[in-house]
Amino acid sequence: MDYENKAANYFGNIRHEMLEFLPKKLNTLLDVGCGEGNFANFIKSKKTVEAWGIELMEEPAAKAMEKLDKVLVGACEENIKELPDNYFDVIFFNDVLEHFVDPYSVLKQMKQKLSPEGIIVSSIPNVRYHRVIKQLLFNKDWKYTMDGVLDKTHLRFFTKKSIVKMYEDLGYEVLHHKGINKTKSLKPYLYNLFFLFTAMDIFYIQYATVVRKK
Repeated sequence: MDYENKAANYFGNIRHEMLEFLPKKLNTLLDVGCGEGNFANFIKSKKTVEAWGIELMEEPAAKAMEKLDKVLVGACEENIKELPDNYFDVIFFNDVLEHFVDPYSVLKQMKQKLSPEGIIVSSIPNVRYHRVIKQLLFNKDWKYTMDGVLDKTHLRFFTKKSIVKMYEDLGYEVLHHKGINKTKSLKPYLYNLFFLFTAMDIFYIQYATVVRKK
């Protein structure tokens, strides 16, 4: 995978928009795809929490080790067995699940890693984002890029509807599901004239979802 050529801030981004989904009870946290650990470290600066991370790439993982309580290096799939059972109050997947060959298997295994009241929080790119639809329908193209919804390292693609179905099929209860990082473009309003404003999901680059075990 072409992660070495990512932009400088790719592994250091703090996803402030995901902080609203933190649970009230928060003693232990796992950030899957933690990069340099800045997101979990920001939470540590605000709350007393034990923060773990999993990071595929060695260089950002080394930086995360300086900030977090424990960092596992390598593919998430290979590190799940190293995680304690019934332990984490929240597991974050911030734009990570779409990079996995089999995100369904990962989410299924993560169930046993959650504390009794633990939640999973994910941000997943929306393939029905208006720019992607324009490229596909009007430009008749499906062009991969270095970042964004059609990032060349994405192996899976999701919609607002399919995200909910994925979690429900795996036995999770969806607590919250909302679009985030809404576009400022007026084009989606024009497109919605043709859809009688039934395609409001095309405004959002990602969908944030909070689930718990049933």
